[in-house]
Amino acid sequence: MRVYLSTVSRPAGEEPGPGPRRRRFALVSGNVVALGTVSLITDVSAEMVAAVLPLYLVLGLHLSPVAFGVLDGVHTGATALLRVVGGFAADRFRRRKLIAGIGYTLSAVAKLGLLLAGRSIPAIGAVIAVDRIGKGVRSAPRDALITLSTPPEALGRAFGVHRAMDSVGAFLGPLAAFAVLLVVGQSYDAVFVTSFCIAALAVVVLVLFVRERPPGAAYGGEAPDGEAPNDPKVSVREAFGLLRGGPARRLVLAAAMLGLATIGDGFVYLLLQRREDLGLRWFPLLAVGTSLAYLLLAAPLGVLADRIGRLPVVIGGYTALGATYLLLAGPVDGWPLIALTLTLYGTFYAATDGVLIALAAPVLPTRLRTTGIAVVQTGQALAYLVSSVLFGLAWQAWGPENAIRAAAVAVAGVLVGTLLLLAPPSRLNSRKVPR
Repeated sequence: MRVYLSTVSRPAGEEPGPGPRRRRFALVSGNVVALGTVSLITDVSAEMVAAVLPLYLVLGLHLSPVAFGVLDGVHTGATALLRVVGGFAADRFRRRKLIAGIGYTLSAVAKLGLLLAGRSIPAIGAVIAVDRIGKGVRSAPRDALITLSTPPEALGRAFGVHRAMDSVGAFLGPLAAFAVLLVVGQSYDAVFVTSFCIAALAVVVLVLFVRERPPGAAYGGEAPDGEAPNDPKVSVREAFGLLRGGPARRLVLAAAMLGLATIGDGFVYLLLQRREDLGLRWFPLLAVGTSLAYLLLAAPLGVLADRIGRLPVVIGGYTALGATYLLLAGPVDGWPLIALTLTLYGTFYAATDGVLIALAAPVLPTRLRTTGIAVVQTGQALAYLVSSVLFGLAWQAWGPENAIRAAAVAVAGVLVGTLLLLAPPSRLNSRKVPR
């Protein structure tokens, strides 16, 4: 897919090009590309650590599946409420870039914290929590900047391009970890130091190249509904009232349900490593396969979501997740199992990660856009915390094969619930690019 760059808004007085055909090939904002670059660099750093952390914790420190499930849940869910705090602060003070920058900085510093934590499980948990605080704080402001730099009919494309760039980093991160381990041996400290240096570079790129969208300035030069330069600041009461609207409330409930059906990447890769008896040095490359599928599919699936509707693409993504779980407990083995599992797992991420936010954006008021995105992400993250702990308990009680079968059944039940919540009443998937 060809990506064209533009400024966030057109020069004053410039008229938009003719009609539907021009809008069909809507430009991808320069701000989206800048944010994608920041995410790419950050994901190289994050995935370097994520690629070796399951080995370090389970095989190096001999954590039980339950303990790993708790730490994995903390990695995504324990700081979920701070997403709402960060989103509200970004909306109230209209400083989305600043709040995102704080989050990226916290995550960078956390990489050095892993060096100080040593073999202490509580210390490692605390450092992981700081890293996730950073991710929680930055995610909603970053996604809000994308929505505010993009016309509504091209949100799927914009998030697809951003997530594709993000997945380039996710693809390169495990390779970088593999290269470091190949050069220095089983030295996890070297991975952590390299990861910190790369994360610091991402903060520099954010400061220099990402632009805050001033109040009243929107894509195409039009002021967005509900936000003007002289409007009063967003209040706590106004934020709490966000879920009074039916579509937004149903969306948050659906996001939480979908989070309950998702287990951590570490569990998926550990199951593959266990079934195929892969050598430890090859373990980081499992994430590379997932990231490659994500990279190739994120932008096309984003465009498809704008064409046919975002909800069908999200449902298709979770169907791929259920198929992934079934494969891990099925009769297929060898390289076909590895290739199919990683391809389906990457498809799941490509079809859901950015598309779910694109699904949410049109029903959230501009003044509360960041807060609303944060609430959706928080619902997913809290549910993910519960899911990780439950899966760890199921693994320990029933064995890995039965636990993953139960996860596949949970995906099927959640998909039915999501369709009942979102399909007929909210019509959230109705925005398509005009032909």
